[in-house]
Amino acid sequence: MNGDPEVKRREFRGPAGQGAMLYDASRSSNFSVPWFEPRYWQAHDAIVGEARGRGRALIVKCSNGQLLLRHYFRGGLVAKLSRDRYLWRGENATRPFHEWRLTHRLHRAGLPVPAPIGARYLRHGATYDGDMLTEFLPQTESLAHRFVAGTMRMSSWIAIGRMLRRFHDFGLCHADLNAHNILLRDEEQAFLIDFDRGSLRKPGLWRDGNLVRLRRSLEKLDDALPASRLSEAEWHSLLSGYREAR
Repeated sequence: MNGDPEVKRREFRGPAGQGAMLYDASRSSNFSVPWFEPRYWQAHDAIVGEARGRGRALIVKCSNGQLLLRHYFRGGLVAKLSRDRYLWRGENATRPFHEWRLTHRLHRAGLPVPAPIGARYLRHGATYDGDMLTEFLPQTESLAHRFVAGTMRMSSWIAIGRMLRRFHDFGLCHADLNAHNILLRDEEQAFLIDFDRGSLRKPGLWRDGNLVRLRRSLEKLDDALPASRLSEAEWHSLLSGYREAR
């Protein structure tokens, strides 16, 4: 991942307290460590909203536009032992650095992802925690939100299928492809987010596994609704878009 020469050319590393940070100076020439701290943006009255996921992500404004500041939180049963600490296995294995480099590579390839701005880890002996700053995509809402609201169009399902095929053809295996990690703008513009633990692979059955995971996340949302909204016609529209994008 970090062997991509173009990513390395744009990548700037600097100290960050007990850890280090990566950032793209071509996007933020005045980038500094405080940008990873919510209190910095609060002191500048620059917090304009928040996004909900595994943890709270802040939407902040600066001279470069709006950014999304996300702290890494654990999920599942392990979160009861440690909410945001990960085992230290070397700098290049940290989740923020891995995700920043992967997102940078996807963005450089012209795929619909938010531009990566910066990533940081702070080491605490045998563990570390981390943060990520990306471009905020305005006028978008998640597939999950639209699905529950009942505002999905067939054209949107097709657009999602086309978008996912582009990523799969590039070799991206998304580690957590679900309805919350797909964003939609208007009816036919789709984006993919959250590449934590993602990887680039050769073609294989992992592609089917990605689609199955997405289908299960939609079924989970559908089960909580008073009446089903996930019809076979909608899912096959997504698959149709996926196949025709070859």
